[in-house]
Amino acid sequence: MQPLDPSLESSVQSTVDYLASPEAAASLERDPYWPKWDTPWWRMLLLFEMGLAERIPRVAVDRLMEAVSRHFIQKFPFRESEVPPGVHPMRHIPCHCALGCLYQLLHACGVEVDSALPWIRPWFLRYQLPDGGLNCDERAYTSENPKSSVVSTLPPLEAVLLCTKRPWTPEEERFLDNGARYLLDHRLYRAIETGGVINEDWLELGFPRFYWYDLLRGLYFLAVWAHRRGKLLPRSAIEEPMGLMRAKLKGKFLETSRVCHAGVQTLNAGGDGAWVKVDAETFELLDRVSMVMTPNPWLTRDWIRVKEILGRGQ
Repeated sequence: MQPLDPSLESSVQSTVDYLASPEAAASLERDPYWPKWDTPWWRMLLLFEMGLAERIPRVAVDRLMEAVSRHFIQKFPFRESEVPPGVHPMRHIPCHCALGCLYQLLHACGVEVDSALPWIRPWFLRYQLPDGGLNCDERAYTSENPKSSVVSTLPPLEAVLLCTKRPWTPEEERFLDNGARYLLDHRLYRAIETGGVINEDWLELGFPRFYWYDLLRGLYFLAVWAHRRGKLLPRSAIEEPMGLMRAKLKGKFLETSRVCHAGVQTLNAGGDGAWVKVDAETFELLDRVSMVMTPNPWLTRDWIRVKEILGRGQ
């Protein structure tokens, strides 16, 4: 676990206290996910990314699992006609990246996720597209030439790679290997057809990530995948991303250079109970750890792990 900066302790404790509060329980009763970024879902994910999952109150974990079980349908409809009556397309249908983050969070909290929520792991494998990735845009699954989304793909891959205590099944191995191929085909951030950068934001590092993607997140997955699966990573796919990461080092640390969650809108319940789009709100701990141009110990930890694996020939 990453040692905690003592100056953050009061903000961490405030977050922990909130998660055990009646206010957090009421929020989860309304909706396990919305609104961003200050509901229990996001506060728990932040503590997880900080390596502080053991401080999340068990009552909050149990309430989150109950809310997820009650609130979400357990399939990803491709067409409007497949959405059951009374199901809100944004509030009641989970996306792949959200489930990937949730799985990792619960695993870090000591939950046997495959027993508590047995539908999530099969979900990842079921919705992998032929190119090796997944896409939270349902239109991809009815397209003649379906294409995945890197953002949608990484959290499910991480969940299966990092949160499996037993040997992987052949289906899970194919899932991981095809996902790794998808990332390698894109050289982590480039379009296959043109070689151009898919999204310039991916060259910048932010914390917390939640479900967002960047080069370091992709490199970390590939390094651990190669190490655990006994694979070799082609230099042509990782040499450039590795160089870009080295150039970002400030002494021994990586710094954040973007606030991933800035400027985002969210669904929230209005006074009449209707859910509408509003500007997203944050909370103290999130504001403090997401400041840009600040040495980030958690991103630096991941970079050190990448170098350790790749430096010994994977």
